Amino acid sequence: MTASDSGQPAARPAEPIRVAIVDDDPLLRAGLAMMLGGAPDLAVVGEAGDGSEVPALVERHRPDVVLMDIRMPVVDGLSATEALRARGRAPEVVVLTTFDADEHVLRALRAGAAGFVLKDTPPAEIVEAVRRVARGEPVLSPPVIRRLIARAAGPGAEEDRRRARARERLERLNDREREVAVAVGAGASNAEISASLHVSVPTVKTHVSRILAKLGLSNRVQVALLVHDAGWAEDAEP
Repeated sequence: MTASDSGQPAARPAEPIRVAIVDDDPLLRAGLAMMLGGAPDLAVVGEAGDGSEVPALVERHRPDVVLMDIRMPVVDGLSATEALRARGRAPEVVVLTTFDADEHVLRALRAGAAGFVLKDTPPAEIVEAVRRVARGEPVLSPPVIRRLIARAAGPGAEEDRRRARARERLERLNDREREVAVAVGAGASNAEISASLHVSVPTVKTHVSRILAKLGLSNRVQVALLVHDAGWAEDAEP
């Protein structure tokens, strides 16, 4: 007996994840579009060759995730990401780069990008990265965060100022929120934080939402970066 035979409405299939690709290399865009379009749960809804085209692209196609190249001739991916993440109901951004320790990647992450992938990443991993970001999960490991921060850290005085500013911001959190923030900085999932702090997963999610609101941040990557800037990440090291 089918759903219609039983009188019950058939379940509607889940909407595909809408993806936009921004890169000045048309061959790379074509390759990414072909690769992503082959996944049944993804749909490439638009492409652009420069960051200057991003506002119109997003307004027209309403993507859930934008794959954003950093180095483009007119408006680079960093500026485009900053402008995009500053708007309401912004799509998630995954930075495309050829370097895993590019200082511009760190700036993009601070601007609100949810992670980054190298352009030579295997296709299946890029597809999974898009899925993860669409679920609200960062595409960045704690060792990569530490390496990026070490690469971009300035002289001692500037690093001290960054640490002081980060700690001042984190002082807005209560004790439990600080524990959750440190765990996020260590790359722990909600389930892992739940187990270590002996609270429910919904409670962890509530704490994370409050942390983001209190600190004026948009995602877990930014929390992790702030925790590392403050020097709190060492508290979570085994």
